[in-house]
Amino acid sequence: MARSLKVAVQMDPIASINIDGDSTFAMMLEAQARGHALWHYHVRDLALIAGRVVAHAQPVEVRREKGNHFTLGPAEELDLSRVDVVLMRQDPPFDMAYITATHILEHIHPETLVVNDPASVRNAPEKLYVTHFPDLMPETLISADIRQIRRFRDRHGEIILKPLFGNGGAGVFHVKHDDPNLNSLLEMFTERSREPLVVQRYVPDVRKGDKRIILVDGVAMGAINRVPAAGEARSNMHVGGRPEPTTLTDREKEICAAIGPELKARGMIFVGIDVIGGYLTEINVTSPTGLQEIARFDGVHLERAIWDAIEARR
Repeated sequence: MARSLKVAVQMDPIASINIDGDSTFAMMLEAQARGHALWHYHVRDLALIAGRVVAHAQPVEVRREKGNHFTLGPAEELDLSRVDVVLMRQDPPFDMAYITATHILEHIHPETLVVNDPASVRNAPEKLYVTHFPDLMPETLISADIRQIRRFRDRHGEIILKPLFGNGGAGVFHVKHDDPNLNSLLEMFTERSREPLVVQRYVPDVRKGDKRIILVDGVAMGAINRVPAAGEARSNMHVGGRPEPTTLTDREKEICAAIGPELKARGMIFVGIDVIGGYLTEINVTSPTGLQEIARFDGVHLERAIWDAIEARR
């Protein structure tokens, strides 16, 4: 058995999580079962003081009991250079606050192992990093130029519009070739943000599902298929997507083999990619999900593989 590790978990408030679906909770349960000591803190409780990285943190115990799933101990100023592992698991949006946290955590990594590598997370936004693999993607435009977006829609007919740094399916629109709302949508996005948009050719196979594939240390280890609800273009589970058991096609194995070595080289231990109709659409490195759904369908607990990979580095 590996030695006991001190693990700090940077996450959203633990009281509000869904213990039947939250991947961070599954990782914490597994860490605790291995004898590792856990601390919980929010990203706003992170601080850089004269070169020291500290967090206002609390020791935590977790259990799979609804309404009674955690116990927090007394708060303390935790020097993160003195813990073994930091799990950076707060949900996006990938905004300047998120980016700042990666800069702060970079001061302690890799002496304290941050999962995933904070510099790599910062340099691999979900909807931008994927563009380094254009042969695996549907045709994609990233631009704030309304003329380019209109030409792209004219060329491909049906498109998907989504914010560059959004998450959870928020702000995702399916725009058909004759949709008169395109100009209004572009105006709305322009008013809300100065960031470019992601515009992708619509892949009709999304009606069959958006497959989430989990890679651990660059190796594909499990997947679920997320089927959109009737009348919905998005497959995200918290907007009504239905998870289904699935297996990997030859094309999906090819995609994983192509990107896996690069993920491992960048210190991306836990990654979730999205594949629709044989096309890679996103590489999720910030706070991937799907562990508990895969465990329910396949009986495979990928949090064990994640901790094996972490312990191998300690």
